[in-house]
Amino acid sequence: MLLGCIADDFTGASDLANTLAKGGMATMQFVGVPTEAAPAECEAGVVALKSRTIAVADAIAQSLAACEWLRAQGARQILFKYCSTFDSTKEGNIGPVAEALIERLGADVAVVCPVFPATGRTLFNGHLFVNGRLLNESGMQNHPLTPMIDPDIRRWLAYQTKGEVGLVPYATVRQGTAAIRAALAAEAAANRRLAVVDAVADADLNAIGAAMAEAKLVTGGSGIALGLPANFQAAGLLSGRGTSFSQATGPAAVLSGSCSAQSRAQVVAYTARHPGLLVLPDEVISGAMTTGKAFDHVMGRIGLAPMVYSSADPDEVKAAQDRHGKAEVAEAIEGFFGELAVMLADAGVARLVVGGGETSGAVVTALEVERFHIGPEIDPGVPALAAEGPRPIRLALKSGNFGAIDFYDKALAALGAP
Repeated sequence: MLLGCIADDFTGASDLANTLAKGGMATMQFVGVPTEAAPAECEAGVVALKSRTIAVADAIAQSLAACEWLRAQGARQILFKYCSTFDSTKEGNIGPVAEALIERLGADVAVVCPVFPATGRTLFNGHLFVNGRLLNESGMQNHPLTPMIDPDIRRWLAYQTKGEVGLVPYATVRQGTAAIRAALAAEAAANRRLAVVDAVADADLNAIGAAMAEAKLVTGGSGIALGLPANFQAAGLLSGRGTSFSQATGPAAVLSGSCSAQSRAQVVAYTARHPGLLVLPDEVISGAMTTGKAFDHVMGRIGLAPMVYSSADPDEVKAAQDRHGKAEVAEAIEGFFGELAVMLADAGVARLVVGGGETSGAVVTALEVERFHIGPEIDPGVPALAAEGPRPIRLALKSGNFGAIDFYDKALAALGAP
């Protein structure tokens, strides 16, 4: 293994694995910290954790365990991947995990770059934009678990970390790799061990990646990985094998737990052509809606690739959280989708598309997936996946804001045929 990656959620892990595979690295995605060695052909290993919204101490412990396993596989560089909308609270978990990895690896400085131009995420003067709108005006301010109310990434990190946070501005990035490398060295000399680096285009990310050739730790969204495979290629270390993926033949279903504006629009588009079942938190918590009822609904319409969704308006979600508690609502919905996914897979559903990071994490965990082979890209940041484990199902895991309006139909086609 050449590059070892730690992702704080499951959709982000597949997003990153997709980027690395397209860059020419033989890539595998592992679910949780493995207990066995990685296959010899794995050049980039992505350990998918569900650590984005757990307690800070637990997120640090899991991330350090992943780091140690990756280093034991021979990883020469560690990448900590988080969402391109920097999903976190003032308490963490991005900053504390990054600081812990810096200490463990003995890194002088680590880049902070949550940029993915293909999906509209750009960074200028340390401020994060989504499709030209400041982060706190993009809809992310309404996220039910990690509301992003400040677009200044340095300021947000300052709440989470102990030291001063540096900045490599866009004027420096435009000067190229040598200037970026010099700026990062200056940040390290000033004892600023985390440095936010501006980027607005793929060319910027390639220049930043080239400057990271000798870095012990890199942090960012999946876009930061664009320039990293070229470093290993230039050193003559890549085999050119790529990864293995095959489509599946069999019935399909869609599960959506994301409440982002894009997810809600995708649900409307999909249910205009396919059966849909809305699942409300109140009904799940009260027992009025059970996984058995949802399973019967889906299997009675399985030839039409039905959808089960809990995607709702932010005000409705907040009202449910006020009634039952934020953690209780999240646990109920995630548990519901995880249990339903297992029932569907055991009944012969061969293709399953999941919308929402937390929902995807719950589904993958419940299915006991051990690792994924990375398939073709469906939409920017979302690949088709072939699961290894007790249920060899084909999956697509979509972050809430990712994908075109017709994403779900395209995803089912990418995973295989009825």
